[in-house]
Amino acid sequence: MTLYDYLVSEEPVTTTCERMQSYFNFEKHGTSYRQETLAGITTFFTLSYIIIVNPAILAAAGIPKDASMTATILTSIFGTLLMGVYAKRPFAVAPYMGENAFIAYTVVHTLGYSWQTAMAAIFISGVLFTFITLGGLRQWLAKAIPGTLKHSFSVGIGLFLAFLGLNDMGLITLGVPGAPVQLANIAKLPVLLSLGGFLITAVLLIQRVKGAILAGMAVTTAAFLLTGLVPVPATVFSMPPSIEPIFMKINIQGALTWGFAGVITSVLVMDFVDTMGTLFGLSSRANLLDDEDNLPEIEKPMLVDALSTIAASLFGTTTAGVYIESAAGIEQGGKTGFTALVVAALFALALFFAPILTIVPPYAYGPALVLVGMFMMQSVTKFNFDDYSELLPAFLTIVLMIFTFNIGVGITAGFIAYVVLKLFTGRVREVRSGMWILAVLSFTFYLFYPYH
Repeated sequence: MTLYDYLVSEEPVTTTCERMQSYFNFEKHGTSYRQETLAGITTFFTLSYIIIVNPAILAAAGIPKDASMTATILTSIFGTLLMGVYAKRPFAVAPYMGENAFIAYTVVHTLGYSWQTAMAAIFISGVLFTFITLGGLRQWLAKAIPGTLKHSFSVGIGLFLAFLGLNDMGLITLGVPGAPVQLANIAKLPVLLSLGGFLITAVLLIQRVKGAILAGMAVTTAAFLLTGLVPVPATVFSMPPSIEPIFMKINIQGALTWGFAGVITSVLVMDFVDTMGTLFGLSSRANLLDDEDNLPEIEKPMLVDALSTIAASLFGTTTAGVYIESAAGIEQGGKTGFTALVVAALFALALFFAPILTIVPPYAYGPALVLVGMFMMQSVTKFNFDDYSELLPAFLTIVLMIFTFNIGVGITAGFIAYVVLKLFTGRVREVRSGMWILAVLSFTFYLFYPYH
């Protein structure tokens, strides 16, 4: 039954609010409107940077910033709303970081294709993903992944978020050859305020205060406003820029060439591994996996991912999918699709209130990412430390996610290592047939990877 059916049904449920609770199964998940709303607000403000950052990156490909901002928001509304209503998961959907840089700097700048042709690659990959999802192939492949690897996605993504958070807080910075990162100047006022926000959030979490992460972000943002480090917006309301310059400007004919096949393959593999890793990582932390470490009805969020990618290309932006920053909302108690509905509503408001909704600085949400990273470490307790053929691929997945600053690299390396180690230790029977396909796909990832 759809959400609309629930709201208009004549079943013995007395109010619209109760029908919504029934649709999202609040009782089963032990949640409430307040809890889900707090989670949605937290998720939104943790990932709202995408509204500004995605257009800035795609501008390098010649895509107008103003139109790109509208496309980014519309894509996020479409995907997150669909995730909430159809898949009923507390995950936000938005254009992926990493894929946008690949399109802007590799496909357009290095390879010389137009951004319109690049958008065609996004469209084609979305269509292909839709068909293989409806055909059950993606779900079958997901079930072939061993449990230890699935839990390593959660740990790796958690540490990846922590690394991002430390950078956002200004605690770490680029180092020198031989020491790629180093401690930044922690005496600077923005860093001190961010550390203060971290301490406040940590204390609230320890005391089990509901909405601790959101409260920490709010207090830190207020401190930045009071000290003048973040300017008070000149206006609260603004009309969204027109999307016309980039709407449905895909060049399918230019993409249907042999030379462009590598680009389409790269987009496919990057989206596949990023989505799968993020889904399992977040679901593990949210306790949504079953006894066999599978995500029930995984085809629904996967279909949302595929359709969102199609929509993204038509709006004029890059591959969309589940965002790892959804973990922040999950830690605030987000368990159902209502969390996603709140995020979608805030993205809709951002179309008209971008000046006020995007003032949260990285220094304010950095502490949240670090603390969420800590929570996601819990999955390490599910590792089999006595079986090195299981442990080593998981370990490689985690460390390569972080040290290459690329979730896709970590996941594909784990897939390949798992199959190779089982093969050379005489335990090949333990490898499910789907893992062989994932290993081959992962190998193609490295064939087309844009090495520098």
